[in-house]
Amino acid sequence: MDQTAPETSVAKPFVFDAAAERVALTAIFRKHGETASAARPAIVEHLASLVKSARDSARRNLERTGDGRRCAAALADFQDELIHLAYDYTVAHVYRSADPTDRESLSIVATGGYGRGLLAPGSDIDLLFLLPAKQTAWGESVVEYLLYLLWDLRFKVGHATRTVEQCIKLSLADMTIRTGLLDARLIFGDAVLFDALTRRFHTDVIADTAREFIEAKLAERDQRHKRTGESRYKVEPNIKDGKGGLRDLHTLHWLATYLHGPGATGPASPIFSPAEAAKFRHSEDFLWTVRCHVHFLTGRPEERLTFDLQPQMARRLGYRDRGGLRAVERFMKHYFLVAKDVGNLTTTLCAALEMQQLKTSPSTISTLLSPLTWRMRRRVRKTTDFRIDNGRLNVADAKVFDRDLVNVIRYFAQAEEMQTFVHPDALRLISTSLRRIDDKVRNDAEANRVFLDLLTARTNPESTLRRMNEAGVLGKFIPEFGRVVSMMQFNMYHHYTVDEHLLRTVGELTRIEEGSVADVLPLSTAIIKTIQSRRALFVAAFLHDIGKGSAEDHSVLGARVARKLCPRFGLTAAETETVAWLIEEHLTMSTIAQSRDLGDPKTIRDFAAIVQTPERLKLLLLLTAADIRAVGPGTWNGWKGQLLRTLYHETEAIVSGGVTQVGFNQRVTAAQETFRKAAASEPAIDVDKTIARHYPDYWLKTETRKQIEHARMVAAAESKGQTFATDVKSDAFTAVTELSVFAPNHPRLLALFAGACASAGANIVGAHISTTRDDFALDTFLLQRSFEHDEDEKRRAARIGDIIAKRLRNEIRFDALLAKRQDQSPGKKAFTVVPEVIIDNALSDSLTVIEVAGLDRPGLLYELTSAISDLNLDITSAHITTFGEKAVDVFYVTDLTKKKISSETRQKAIRERLLGVLEDKQPA
Repeated sequence: MDQTAPETSVAKPFVFDAAAERVALTAIFRKHGETASAARPAIVEHLASLVKSARDSARRNLERTGDGRRCAAALADFQDELIHLAYDYTVAHVYRSADPTDRESLSIVATGGYGRGLLAPGSDIDLLFLLPAKQTAWGESVVEYLLYLLWDLRFKVGHATRTVEQCIKLSLADMTIRTGLLDARLIFGDAVLFDALTRRFHTDVIADTAREFIEAKLAERDQRHKRTGESRYKVEPNIKDGKGGLRDLHTLHWLATYLHGPGATGPASPIFSPAEAAKFRHSEDFLWTVRCHVHFLTGRPEERLTFDLQPQMARRLGYRDRGGLRAVERFMKHYFLVAKDVGNLTTTLCAALEMQQLKTSPSTISTLLSPLTWRMRRRVRKTTDFRIDNGRLNVADAKVFDRDLVNVIRYFAQAEEMQTFVHPDALRLISTSLRRIDDKVRNDAEANRVFLDLLTARTNPESTLRRMNEAGVLGKFIPEFGRVVSMMQFNMYHHYTVDEHLLRTVGELTRIEEGSVADVLPLSTAIIKTIQSRRALFVAAFLHDIGKGSAEDHSVLGARVARKLCPRFGLTAAETETVAWLIEEHLTMSTIAQSRDLGDPKTIRDFAAIVQTPERLKLLLLLTAADIRAVGPGTWNGWKGQLLRTLYHETEAIVSGGVTQVGFNQRVTAAQETFRKAAASEPAIDVDKTIARHYPDYWLKTETRKQIEHARMVAAAESKGQTFATDVKSDAFTAVTELSVFAPNHPRLLALFAGACASAGANIVGAHISTTRDDFALDTFLLQRSFEHDEDEKRRAARIGDIIAKRLRNEIRFDALLAKRQDQSPGKKAFTVVPEVIIDNALSDSLTVIEVAGLDRPGLLYELTSAISDLNLDITSAHITTFGEKAVDVFYVTDLTKKKISSETRQKAIRERLLGVLEDKQPA
């Protein structure tokens, strides 16, 4: 952490004078006529004041020292004393026992995290009331009264009242109970009774059940990771239960304690090296510090380090803006480096347990004994410096990396080739060799050849690269990559750290190539088999965001880094230039597909001028698809795929020497003929009337399927004498629900629709806007799919259509509806997006393009489109995109005479009005 060293002289944690407090509680009891029920409210109030003082003291010490473990230990110590005080009051004044010996037959035991002597401010209090073989009515009453006192003090208490025999029986049957007892600690009471439990637990439960316990705890960990997210590099991590969080350290503690007793993860650990034991303690200290701060900040047991908390945590821990990273990004980088250390410790311990045959081996015995495996084992032994031990790749001896440091790279390449697991002994040797990886190794031709083969392997390069990264090798071998390891981008769009995103992008390419995502990416799956520059594509995927974290445009910086690294890797000059170009343009295709009018010929011509060749078009499509999919769950959807496919096909015709603007009329005629054939079986559709009704660009901007649906909707409305109609189609593949609206042309129709969607909580991802020659609007609005079933989507879209119809009839107003909508993403408040309005007349031959970017909020699109209508602008098409907290909306407009907005004065007025909307300011 960036903060200064903790003060050597700090205030002691809050500790009350137990004797004095017992006197005080007795005085309260007597003041209320020695009647327990009458004294109870005052007793609770007095104890609550002690709790508040203890928490305030713990918070002040945490803020002063930054020592979360000390905070957690102090809270646990206080809790011990508080429970003891409450117990003494109970047995002295509420339930006096006729036989004082009964009092000694009850043990109050802390279990779970409380048993380890550490409590976060919002932690549950796990208690075991340990009874002798015969439970007394007195003991039952004392326990009940004590629990009610704790509940009145607003503690969450997990409790059980059991005998020793019940504890043993239940812990044999229930792994959660067994785990809780593993950390059991006597708070006070009958020590002999507690010692009996401890002895029985070790002889009757722990003995001969190590394998069962280890398998159960690791399976539990895997299930927990699935619930909270498989990656430890998610940008809103769960401090406690997430991958790389405190619970993973707890799991290591439980496993080590089960095998070797208390202190098994300490300095003299029989499983960890001294350096690993120190890493365990450092990681635990850091995570406890973060967790305690978060609980105090939120006033509740919040375990997620959410976006709104991260800047506050960075300030509390003293981080500063530095080296191109904001303070919050530097704090989160530290967090993810700790999570990475926790992952490495988990890998080491699990592998060590496997070596002791206490955990199921990753390779089955049948696989190990197969002839192919034995041949592979012999080949590895004869041709490399490695060996296969129990299904894991190990080194031949401890001097393997001393003899040739390139073996560090070869080791991971060999593991990938054989698809085998890594050995803990080899990882430890690699760890001690990291500091020796220097420019000599980095520039070694053989090392780079091996690495390039690994990166471009057709098996599973993502997994192997992740192993290299977590072992620290990747960042040492490629320092430019090391700079982005654990680097977080403080926004709601990216779900993972930069390094994790790069590795996932490589993995997405591999999945495209092997055909496992053909149902989602049919075009990419087809064209990847035809590319000529496969090596360049995979290297570009690995490096495309390597320029992040600098004030310079990361695409430009990344291209420069690529021109330096690619020759080192062994790429040709042509391949190097291709990689640099892909990195420099890796956002271009996505931006154009999502925020430009793909029916505007100039959009396609301009993009074709950028890609220039069919090969580059293919490579950019593949990189774009992999990049978007690697951002995180839910980022990719079928609608984005459709946009990219449309842009690809339209551009391919130009760069391949096919259809160009010269053939515009021919393309329109061809589209109309396709429509005629498709409508031949639709008797309700008047084909000639439909063709005459639409302007030429409609036929090129609208796919045939949609043309037919539009024609059906219009025909049905006209047959009933209606001038307003809606049609709904929902598609799980594209993850989009299409709502088509037929209505008399209205300059505010898009604004009306945006308001209706905002009032219904629907998210607009695009809009196809058409005007007919007879002055009707025929628009299709694309809504992000929110429900699993089509019926639910259609009901929501129909409700929106009904809202539009009512608004057109002036039966409702949007202001009241929008006032009821609350922002469902409060985390957005943690972000600042500088409002921006760009007006461009060069992007289209006949239209002015207005690009608006700002912080997203409910009703923003409605406010923008209303403002545009107020400015007497006609919206021809709209393209709505959201990148996390950032909204980017692009409008193709003309004035009311269908001309571009060329006046600088008019442009200034437009810009000022829209900036006012983005800044949530009302016009003067």
